[in-house]
Amino acid sequence: MAGMTTAAQPPVAPPSDHAPRQRPAPPARGRRPYGRLAVLLVAFLYFAIPVAASLWFTVDDPVKGFSLDVYTGHLVSGDMLGSLQLSVELGLATVALGLLLVVPAMVVVHLRLPRLRPLVEILCMTPLVVPPIALVAGVNTVLSWAPGLARTPFYQTLMVIQDENFPLVLVLLYTVMSLPFLYRSLDAGLRAVDLKTLVEASRSLGAGRLMTLWRVVVPNLRPAVVSGAVLSLAMVLGEYTVASVLGYRPFAVWMVEVGNEEAELAGAAAMLSLFLTWGLLLLLTLLAGGRTRRTRRQRKTS
Repeated sequence: MAGMTTAAQPPVAPPSDHAPRQRPAPPARGRRPYGRLAVLLVAFLYFAIPVAASLWFTVDDPVKGFSLDVYTGHLVSGDMLGSLQLSVELGLATVALGLLLVVPAMVVVHLRLPRLRPLVEILCMTPLVVPPIALVAGVNTVLSWAPGLARTPFYQTLMVIQDENFPLVLVLLYTVMSLPFLYRSLDAGLRAVDLKTLVEASRSLGAGRLMTLWRVVVPNLRPAVVSGAVLSLAMVLGEYTVASVLGYRPFAVWMVEVGNEEAELAGAAAMLSLFLTWGLLLLLTLLAGGRTRRTRRQRKTS
C-alpha cells in the first residue's frame, strides 16, 4: 500500500529557467532634502555677504571706480610682510609647542589615569574663563620684576623670552590660550579610536613608547590634530590684546594701527588674513587627507 501511494504521486517538475522571477520592490523614496539645502544656503549667505561687502569696499574707489591699487601698491610693504611673517612664525611655534604638551599628556591620561580626566579638562578649559587682558596684566607684572633680578639667572631668561625678533613670551601665552581648542579636538579624536588596543598591539610587536606615539597614535589622531592646529593658528593670527599690551607688532596689531589711518588698507589686510587662514586650513586638510589615503592603500596592498 505504501509503495502504491508513493508511485501515485506525480513527479515534481524541475525549476524552469524561463519561469518569471519576482522583481525586487523598488527602494522607498525619501523626502528631498529641501530643509538641508535651505540651512546650507542661509549659512553660506551669512558668511559670504559680509566677506563680499568687505571685499567690494576695498576695490571700490570713489574716483577711479573699480581699482586694485590697495592690493598692488599699498598693501604689500615691508612693515606688513614683517608683521605677517612674525604672526605666522608665532602661530607655527604655538601649534608645535601645544601639540608636544597636550598629545602625550592626554594619551597618558586616557590610558593610565582616567580618573584625572576631569581635572585635565578643567585646567585646559580655564583660559576660556580668564580674560586675555587679565592674563597679560599678570604676565606684564612678572616681566616688570626684571630690573630687580639683574644679578640672578632669571634676568637673562626674562630678556631672552622678550626678544623683539621672536618673542617667546607670546608663544607661551598663546599656547596657554590655545589649550581649549587643542583639548576639545584631541579629546574627541581619542574617544573615537580604541587607543588601548592600538597601543597594546604596537607594544607587542616590539615598538617603544615614542615609536608607538609617533607611528600609531598620531596617525589615528590626524583629523583631530589638524582641527586643533588650524583653530590655534587662526587664534594666533587674529589675536590683538596680548601682543598690543606687551608692545609687540604682529599682523593683527599692524592691521589695527593701519586701520586708524586708512580704512581701505585695513579692510584689504583683513581680507588677506581671512584668505590666508582659509588657505592654511585647506592645505592642512589636503595633507591629512592625502596621508590617510596613502595609509589605506598600503593596508589594502599588504
